[in-house]
Amino acid sequence: MTSKRSLALLGSTGSIGTQAIDVAVSQGAHDVVGLAASGARLELFIQQARALKPAELALFDERAAEEASSVLGREVRSGAAGVDAVASMGADIVLNGITGSVGLSPTVAALKSGSLLALANKESLVAGGPLVKAIARPGQIIPVDSEHSAIAQALRSGAASEVSKLILTASGGPFRGKTAAELGSVTVNDALAHPTWSMGPVVTINSASLVNKGLEVIEAHLLFDIPYDKIEVVVHPQSMVHSMVEFRDGSTIAQVSPPDMRLPIALALSWPHRSTYAIASVDWSQSSTWSFDPVDRTTFPALDLAYAAGRYGGIAPACYNAANEEAVAAFIAGTLSFAAIPTIIERTMDHFMHGAAKKSDVSEVSDILDVEIAAREFARTLIGVQA
Repeated sequence: MTSKRSLALLGSTGSIGTQAIDVAVSQGAHDVVGLAASGARLELFIQQARALKPAELALFDERAAEEASSVLGREVRSGAAGVDAVASMGADIVLNGITGSVGLSPTVAALKSGSLLALANKESLVAGGPLVKAIARPGQIIPVDSEHSAIAQALRSGAASEVSKLILTASGGPFRGKTAAELGSVTVNDALAHPTWSMGPVVTINSASLVNKGLEVIEAHLLFDIPYDKIEVVVHPQSMVHSMVEFRDGSTIAQVSPPDMRLPIALALSWPHRSTYAIASVDWSQSSTWSFDPVDRTTFPALDLAYAAGRYGGIAPACYNAANEEAVAAFIAGTLSFAAIPTIIERTMDHFMHGAAKKSDVSEVSDILDVEIAAREFARTLIGVQA
């Protein structure tokens, strides 16, 4: 890899985006040609634009884009169309680190432009499902999530026909060991106190409810074409084993490293090669103990709801994700309890999978977006009742 690869970063001011810039600058193997973000951290975005001088800039928030344009003295595109323009500019790699299903349209735009897609926005694959896969050519999507990066690495140890099981590890989050009754009174600060990972607030809360692991189960099925009954989740509090692949001969291959997202980011940006960027590895000279436990599915029902949504297919994963995003927003705002999040998800899924609004077939991305809007509206109604 002698020539630099061009890189467009979506969600540049978030946790993934800022770490990706650190990797790209330190590694020196990429030219950052595009930046896009929400606009919530405008000062940081302006600093990034000045430092990296990309050809294209965009912010979802129109007022923030206007202010950034004025400060920088150059065009900053705005809205979803502006972000899509950065995604489709033809960079060698587009890293989608946007949070939420709003990342679906940029994911599609990047794939249609022919760029390699380093995907940290799991929601776009979950919501878009087979539609996204139909657009992507083989090998065009490279996982950035630590679990899926681990699986991609472990799968190099054997043929697809030799795989017996995928094993996703979950830290258990800040509420590991608590009962369902105890979750009724937890606060937003409690949910944000993740024991091992430093992530954005929505992903951190999703980790606390195990919704994030549910999304990762659906993503693993779509990325690796493995049936749901061959995807298992185990709780591993130390977050050192990021996931495993079990082969038919009884061998299990695990990917192990300290919990640092810069490693899977660097690998995705250099894929299929190992990066020159390195983090501190495990110190095997030190005594340590790692544990693995089954998921408490009674206390954390969101995981089984994700399996149900994935198996149902069609609109169900989009409903699961949309209802969760609305529930998490309400929890952060103080209008919904943490324990009620899976209830909102389940009732929204039931309404669209089995109730009067039942619909299973989707043929266009617009179908997914329409379902998302309807699911969000229904979830908001339920949240009002819960409140």
